[in-house]
Amino acid sequence: MTPRASVKTFLATARTALAAPPSKRQTPLTFVVGNESADLDSLCSAILLAYLRTYAPPHTLHIPLCHIPRDDLSLRPEFTSVLRRAGTSPEDVVTLSELPSPESLSPADTRWLLVDHNALTGQLAQLYGAQVEACVDHHADEGKVPRDSLLRVIEKTGSCASLVVEQCRDAWDALSASSSSASEETRAIDTNLAYLGLGPILIDTSNLQNADKTTKSDIDAAAYLESKLKGGSGPIATTSSASDSSKPYERKSFHDEIAHLKEDITSLSLRDNLRKDYKEWEDAGVRLGTSSVPQDFAFLAKQAGGEDKLAEAIREWAKEKELGLMAVLTTSSNDGKFKREMLVWAQSEKGVQAAQRFDKQCSEELGLSPWSNGKLDLDEAGHWRRCWTQANLKNSRKQIAPMLREALNV
Repeated sequence: MTPRASVKTFLATARTALAAPPSKRQTPLTFVVGNESADLDSLCSAILLAYLRTYAPPHTLHIPLCHIPRDDLSLRPEFTSVLRRAGTSPEDVVTLSELPSPESLSPADTRWLLVDHNALTGQLAQLYGAQVEACVDHHADEGKVPRDSLLRVIEKTGSCASLVVEQCRDAWDALSASSSSASEETRAIDTNLAYLGLGPILIDTSNLQNADKTTKSDIDAAAYLESKLKGGSGPIATTSSASDSSKPYERKSFHDEIAHLKEDITSLSLRDNLRKDYKEWEDAGVRLGTSSVPQDFAFLAKQAGGEDKLAEAIREWAKEKELGLMAVLTTSSNDGKFKREMLVWAQSEKGVQAAQRFDKQCSEELGLSPWSNGKLDLDEAGHWRRCWTQANLKNSRKQIAPMLREALNV
């Protein structure tokens, strides 16, 4: 392996290796991929882990794969912002759009390392599920990754990026030590990598202020990464030409910048809001889809032109995705106070039974109460819909999706 390069050059190397003709391609190819919601944590963790494992012994190229088509990158301006701080851009990353067909790249010639999930879903699962060899994740263990894997980390943290830093810290230190400590280029690379870790950690823990999410691993990882930024103060030296990579670092400003980009969905259509942070599973013959949206239902209803039009947009999205059960989970702080809301819509017989079971079993635990006097509730043949405010703010999709899946599997 050549001496370690910038993040931008590393991504170019990964794309070149993937685009090589089958006759010239070195196999097996090792992919690092986040979950299908492709939030900031999944996207950044995949690049950071792939980079550090590529340049650490035994120097096997790891290709970071964004678990979305290229067109969907435009829905994630917060990712663009972090990439610029890392000295690169969305044009440099590898997405599903660049993944060769199974005819061109046999699944048997691939190896998969999962970050921010521990079970492949959707089409990737159908093609490559048997090739998963490792994971670094902070969700509930689904038992899909072999227990004798060389790398199998599943622990509770606010951000998966914290686990990536924890697992790769020794390798990172060794890489930095093997280069000249006075090298501006070495410091620039470490700076760029640090931003890839800090972005999701600060977002997922609300700037390390959310006591329900922030763990010691998150605090330690953030401190380690900030040590790469000259202690978190002053301008950052960098050789990159990307415009944002030389901005001074200050924790709150960096967090607020990314949070604003993530939460500003005013320019997106309702369909884009529902697909931006979307995950699905199939249990008991029912497809469950979940969309997380960083604004409340009052905002979405106003954007749609009323509750009825909002409901129609959700119905159309569920129809497009062929869902028997749909959940929309919102977070917002419009009045300065953090809140959660949730809509569950069953559109099949089994889905209705599961949704009603979820309502009965989980409402008290989640602190659910009718949203806006039941304006979005519905009972009709084959459809059951409830919209709630959620008093228990600790539970996000990470906990609610397993609850819904359990209700389906009874």
